[in-house]
Amino acid sequence: MADEIRFYRASERPYGAFSNLYRCEIEFEGERFATSEHAYQAGKPRKKAVRDWLMSAPSPALLAMAAHGLYYWDVAPGWSVGKFDRMRGVLRAKFEQHTDLRNLLLSTGDARLVESATVDNDVNRLWGEVNGVGKNMLGVLLMELRAEFRRETPVAAAA
Repeated sequence: MADEIRFYRASERPYGAFSNLYRCEIEFEGERFATSEHAYQAGKPRKKAVRDWLMSAPSPALLAMAAHGLYYWDVAPGWSVGKFDRMRGVLRAKFEQHTDLRNLLLSTGDARLVESATVDNDVNRLWGEVNGVGKNMLGVLLMELRAEFRRETPVAAAA
């Protein structure tokens, strides 16, 4: 097993499924969303009109771009503090609701998971790494979730 698994584009097989832009519906907070990016970004706007506008974006990539460009007065109070917990919940929903994705995540063993972006900006360095630099929060949260799944469903001991 690789020491490190890098992913970025949702279309890359097999690990592109770890991207929030990967197209798979999830239910989160009683609502259906086209992607985990939609579920995550739905919590960001302060006003329903802005949320509706974001959710109408024609692709998850355009949704992400629009959400990252919101003015601070359009962002819900406390977003900068609560966004990681929201992402944790969204990822849990995604991987619990799609057994194939959960199995893919578990198949990564102990490899370090890294969202490896190419464009150097604050967002890419927060959620991933650019040229090896960044907090890689998406990778960190995925590795946390992988460990939780392992604790919840321990491998049966050999007889």
